[in-house]
Amino acid sequence: MTHALSDSWTMTRRELARWGRQPVAVVVNLVFPVMLLLMFGYLVGGGRGLSGDYVDYLVPGMLALTMAFGLEGTMIAVTRDLDKGVVDRFRSLPMANGAVLVGRSAADMLQSVLGLTVLIGVGYALGWRTHGGPGAFLGAVGLLLLFRFAMLWIGIFLALVAGKPELVQAVQILVWPVGFLSNAFAAPDSMPGWLGTVVEWNPMSQTATAVRDLFGGPGGESGHLWAAVAWPLALLAVFFPLAVARFGRLSR
Repeated sequence: MTHALSDSWTMTRRELARWGRQPVAVVVNLVFPVMLLLMFGYLVGGGRGLSGDYVDYLVPGMLALTMAFGLEGTMIAVTRDLDKGVVDRFRSLPMANGAVLVGRSAADMLQSVLGLTVLIGVGYALGWRTHGGPGAFLGAVGLLLLFRFAMLWIGIFLALVAGKPELVQAVQILVWPVGFLSNAFAAPDSMPGWLGTVVEWNPMSQTATAVRDLFGGPGGESGHLWAAVAWPLALLAVFFPLAVARFGRLSR
């Protein structure tokens, strides 16, 4: 276990070193969700079927949406290492199997924490406020990061299946229905019946609803907390072993 953790930390530092060499990509990943928040908050507007301030509804939804988007950076990094033979070089070393994937995921989670911090700061600048205590706030952040971790391993598995950077764009488009067929921007009650049902069952909608409840904002329902935990854990139980097994088969 110590050996595996040491190898994973080495791979994490390798990914973090890329931040210094590619600062533009890091900045773009941070700015894009801020642009969406400003666009929907001021240009597009919304709030049909809601009571209360739309910004209080929108910001938690945008936090959840940010956790679903931005996977292409990790997916491209994984496929690029595969395509250029970097993974083959790592496999020639006495390294724990899967340390490359764990290091990549750890670096992505650190960037996700940074992205959440920036977006929460922008939300406060727009007038959004939380109405729960510190424990509820940390619980909401924990749910968001849990959802991100599950989405991340789905992305890693799909990247290993794709195998080449040029195929990532086609695979990444599968994430868009998860993001936009959700309650991030509008309440399911304002949608047609069948669409509202799909939106309510979306794992991201479960996370957004539970986070809204913990933040004490409109659209929150305490009954969704269990689903906001169960959905990511179920996805992790499926895609984490699939990704590790797929990576292991690459060496054969």
